[in-house]
Formats: sequence, C-alpha cells, structure tokens
Amino acid sequence: MEERYIKGSDGRKLRLLIFKGKKTSEKLPAYLWFHGGGYAMGSPEMAGFYAERLIAASPCIMIAPDYSLSTEKPYPAALEDAYASLYWLFQEADDLGIRREQIFVGGDSAGGGLAASLSLYARDKGEINIAFQTPLYPMLDDRMETASAKMSKDPAWNPKMNEIAWRMYLGDLKEATSYAAPAREEDFKGLPPTYTFVGDLEIFHDETIAYIEKLKKAGVSAKIDVYKGCYHGFDRTATAVGEEAVQGLVEAYLYARKHYFSKQK
Repeated sequence: MEERYIKGSDGRKLRLLIFKGKKTSEKLPAYLWFHGGGYAMGSPEMAGFYAERLIAASPCIMIAPDYSLSTEKPYPAALEDAYASLYWLFQEADDLGIRREQIFVGGDSAGGGLAASLSLYARDKGEINIAFQTPLYPMLDDRMETASAKMSKDPAWNPKMNEIAWRMYLGDLKEATSYAAPAREEDFKGLPPTYTFVGDLEIFHDETIAYIEKLKKAGVSAKIDVYKGCYHGFDRTATAVGEEAVQGLVEAYLYARKHYFSKQK
C-alpha cells in the first residue's frame, strides 16, 4: 500500500491510499473506491477489505481517497475530493500503470452514494469517462420517503442515524441536488454499467432497487443482487452470505474487466 497527497477541495491536502498487487508491465484497470460511514465517519483504510479480494481475483490498482467528512466540511467538499481523485488518477495514469479506458468507481454505503454522485458528475462534466461502477447498498436519497427508509429496524444504520447523517452532509443546502443525492436525478442516460447488492432488511433496500430500475429504463446495463435476511454492511461480516455477496462483486468486476471499456477524449 502506498500513500500519496494531492490537492483536494479548497486547496487542502487530500490523502490517497493506493493498493496494488505484484508488479507487472501490463497496464491495469483503476478502481477508485470510497469508504462508508454516512459521510461523517470512516477512513480510506477501510477499502482494503475490497482491495484484497478484487486484486487477488485479477490485478487492478485501487485508489481510496480520504475525502472530506461532513464533520469538517459539508457537501460539496466530498464530491470535489472525489473528482479531484478521479482527475489525478487520469492524469497520472501512465506513471501509475493505469489503463485509461478502464476506470471503475465503487464504494459501500455513503461511499456507494459518492460513487454514484461522481459517475453522474463526471458524465455531465464530460472530461473523463467512467467505464463501470459498483455503488454497494448506496446512500442515495435524502428524502427518506421509501418504506425501507421509514420502517427499517436495521441495527447497523437506522432511520434516525440516516436523517442525522444527511442533515450533516447537506449542511446549509436548502434542497439537495442530484449530485448530492443521486436518487433525485431525472436523466440516467449515459451513466456507466452498474452492479450492486443490498440486503432486503436494510434501510437502503428500496432506494437501491429504484436506482437500478431507473438505470435500466435509461438503457444502462445494470444488475442488482438482493440478499434475504441481511442488514446494512452484511458483506463485511464473517458469514456465508457475506462471502457470497463479496464473491458476487468479484464476479461483476471480472466481467467488467473483460467487457467494459470507455473511450477517452
């Protein structure tokens, strides 16, 4: 694991962790991964859980930013850090050994929401094309109007925690934009192929399914696996179903590695 620093939001130093496998002369896909924690907690070291499995399955270079947390800076600081990371890895692709046509983004929970926000923002900005995204059980909708958002008894992340996290993340913003809460977006065309999974008992169940359905209606290749009897973050538990979910992510990554490429300008 390497540590780098680049310029992030408001010119602050943004720490990046770079996870790699064995040295190779072949250029590899980049995987930009955002950790969870409701935008208020967590660190890029948490990405190591996924980096280990993905890199072991087939080499890639995973970059995990220490993006701005809402306890320090509310939206749009995290998104600005996310795009700064994307722009940096694109510019430094040759030195990093990255294949520019295969830039993947992903994350879990709030990190999944940030990955979806970045995919939308990058599409609209038009500078860098993302080839594939994996927003796992993502935090997408600040309105909290779905049944699962209202009624969930998830011990890991409940409606009250979610409400507080959104309030902290949005700060003084009177109404969330789709770059802050991707569920608010109306045009899903041109977004990258997508894979995700979610537990059927968790708070983000309904909004994750709705997001995938909107992608499909827009003609985007999108797949979701729903795991029965599972709460938020179940993939990180040492259980058979958690292992099954992570293996599903690995298989989606392996498929993307062979099939998903985006031409860059």
